[in-house]
Amino acid sequence: MQGKSQSIAISLLVIAVGGAWLLNTMNIIPGVNWVWTVGLAASGVLLVMLTGLNKLSVVVGPFLLVASILSLLRQQGTLHIDREVPYLVIALGVLMLFS
Repeated sequence: MQGKSQSIAISLLVIAVGGAWLLNTMNIIPGVNWVWTVGLAASGVLLVMLTGLNKLSVVVGPFLLVASILSLLRQQGTLHIDREVPYLVIALGVLMLFS
């Protein structure tokens, strides 16, 4: 079963990277580095899919998703870097407390 889930996870990662690349070339929401943003989110989802729910994946997976969302907001000019980093630190602390 482990081999099948790894194959699915890798396929999903390739699809996510291809989709991000397409969004970037089509200038949908210009100024966003989609490969970075989707890469963060896909890494978080894949980590949870491949390792299951454990103390590490409960912290790192959602943290990467939050980092992806905050990165998108920063690239759109909605969020300044001075606030993004403290939000990430707070999110990390909350996720560590939750785990």
